[in-house]
Amino acid sequence: MARILCIETSASALSVCLAEDGRVLADRVCTEPRQQAALTAPLVKEVLDAAGLSVKDCDAVCVSAGPGSYTGLRVGASTAKGLSFGAGIPLLAVGTLDVLVAGVIGAQRLRGSGEIAPQSVEDSIEHGNHRWIVPMLDARRMEVYTAVYTPDGKRITPIEAHVVTAESFAAQRAEGKVLFIGDGALKCREVLGNDGIFVDAQPLARNMVPLAFEAFEAGKFEDVAYFEPFYLKDFVATVSKKQLW
Repeated sequence: MARILCIETSASALSVCLAEDGRVLADRVCTEPRQQAALTAPLVKEVLDAAGLSVKDCDAVCVSAGPGSYTGLRVGASTAKGLSFGAGIPLLAVGTLDVLVAGVIGAQRLRGSGEIAPQSVEDSIEHGNHRWIVPMLDARRMEVYTAVYTPDGKRITPIEAHVVTAESFAAQRAEGKVLFIGDGALKCREVLGNDGIFVDAQPLARNMVPLAFEAFEAGKFEDVAYFEPFYLKDFVATVSKKQLW
């Protein structure tokens, strides 16, 4: 029996869950933007308290590795590394785009079993099968972090920071229905001419669970001392335009 604490801080939403043998025991989500620094540790405590457990009762901690928000990824990585080191348990990391796609796969399985899937994802699959899944994490302006996945969740292109134009994903759109999902999907709908299914969604800790257990069973542990998130782009500091004096 394995327990894994999952932490997702890479996008605007913040979420933490505790799972045992692939089943979610406790789950917390904060949808208020930019609360990672303030609320990640409290949500971890809430989840553990809800299950009546401590970090040392877990077998591993898993964090979303990126790409995504620079600050969010830093907070998630530092929190997960601290918990892993302090409790003496392994550290796992899974890709953020993989987490988004896992949410779609999980919703499809729930739908097939007759259970209720999350509404935003359920809406994306109710009109028939899609030929491709394209997760999109907002990277400002018309840029997104993205890649192309098959309907069963296999990534077939490199992860990239992509500036969306009318020609983007033309090959996939020509072959069949494309599901664009993520917090960067809706802003691309007009540019892509509504050619596809566009669903606003966040990567969530509960959707990390199957990926986390797969990594745990395969022994894909991270080096706690040297693990760094996958930022994809360098952090660029800007000077505030506000007049302070």
